[in-house]
Amino acid sequence: MPKARILVIDDEEIVRISCERTLVPDGYEIDTAASGKEGLERLEKGEYDLVLVDLKMPGMSGIEFLVNIKSRRPEQKVMIMTGYDTIEHIVEAISSGAAHYLEKPFTPDTLIERINEVLCIEI
Repeated sequence: MPKARILVIDDEEIVRISCERTLVPDGYEIDTAASGKEGLERLEKGEYDLVLVDLKMPGMSGIEFLVNIKSRRPEQKVMIMTGYDTIEHIVEAISSGAAHYLEKPFTPDTLIERINEVLCIEI
């Protein structure tokens, strides 16, 4: 049984692949989506313990995705990933309902640590 089901939403394939390669061996079940729209479609079909979503994506930003999903599922845990780590972005993400944020580029260890923090998983 997996530790948790996680949906990774990022328009960059390398980020999706990196997250999957890091998290699957650590016991997580991972699904991926290349856009906010695709992420919303996946969430309509299944339940996830955590959603990792990129802040800057074409079509629907991470914040737009966050606001959309929180209006439907207030309990859904969402962590924003960003390469644009400014105080304004962090405040906006947290005030919009993000459980945490993750600055890109990140190491595999940092990714796992943040996820464990958000999901309250003991290492």
